[in-house]
Amino acid sequence: MRTGFRTSDSWPSPSRLCLPSCCLLHHKAPVASTFSQPAASTAPLIDGHGRQISYLRLSVTDRCDLRCRYCMAEDMVFLPKSAVLSIEEMGELAVRFVARGIRRIRLTGGEPLVRRGIDTLATRLGAMIGHGLDELTLTTNGMRLAEHAPMLASAGVRRINVSLDTLDPAAFRHITRVGDVDVALGGIAAARAAGLAVKINMVALAGLNENQLLPMLDYCAETGCDLTLIETMPLGEVEADRSDHYIPLHHFIAPLRETHALYPVEKRTGGPARYFAIEDSPVTLGLITPLSDNFCATCNRIRLTVEGRVYMCLGQDDHVDLRAALRDRGDVDGLIDAALAGKPRAHDFHIERKSTPAVARHMSATGG
Repeated sequence: MRTGFRTSDSWPSPSRLCLPSCCLLHHKAPVASTFSQPAASTAPLIDGHGRQISYLRLSVTDRCDLRCRYCMAEDMVFLPKSAVLSIEEMGELAVRFVARGIRRIRLTGGEPLVRRGIDTLATRLGAMIGHGLDELTLTTNGMRLAEHAPMLASAGVRRINVSLDTLDPAAFRHITRVGDVDVALGGIAAARAAGLAVKINMVALAGLNENQLLPMLDYCAETGCDLTLIETMPLGEVEADRSDHYIPLHHFIAPLRETHALYPVEKRTGGPARYFAIEDSPVTLGLITPLSDNFCATCNRIRLTVEGRVYMCLGQDDHVDLRAALRDRGDVDGLIDAALAGKPRAHDFHIERKSTPAVARHMSATGG
């Protein structure tokens, strides 16, 4: 299995990628599709509902050094190395997607900073900024951020998201099962020192961090970070019933609205958040509401998993497998086109007591 890059200074351009075969398109009901073999495509990524896809979330690993209760089971089993894309293969696919109109790439996981070779991948992807790619970003839990922040800044990353659900050490340990909040805070400090803009991602969890919103806003104001709140999503089996901790964001932010006015602002990050200015605060507040007020109509993103699967929707299981096509010189672009045609208008998320997750796969295996 290849683990490094080609010895040349860059990945092959799309015009050099001639692909000769066929593959399977994976749906809830399997459908086989055979495609004729063109050279690599530069056709824009337009789905069946007329939405242009410009944002790729690239999961570089399903592994994580935390075990957050809403994200994965404590005894989570991860993929074997033989099942995942090499760093070079991720780069080759990224080149293809940028050639077809992807303007933003976010590196995700799992925890992307545990992936061996992440520095090489970030540097090579960063080299495409200004050459088709507008922005390279990353989402991390912060546990290894102090070590990697200078590298990320050098690679061309200008902003990152840090998942941080509470500032309370005991609550942080409970939610993550193994984490030390001081390590995450040290990582954020290192990122700010390296010149990276930081946005905190805070999942709203009833009974676990409802009392942490105002302290988190104070922390963000003091450290120059912004804050985005996220409703918990029903992906993958976990030990607890997610409905026990689900809370709509309009309830979660009620204490803030009692003391501060919120004003909608225009802020374009390529993601699904709606942004607000907070009265008497320098912090910009983002709200991601997949359940209480979804954003499917303006969806502009797709996800490439570490296995090489492309998911057109976080809340659907339909996907195409690019790994086999890439390794067998198959019709990668034909598969992408077939997936685009089947991208759903909206997701199937719902949270009900004692119900199975809307999607069986875990967020860590999807690219959160």
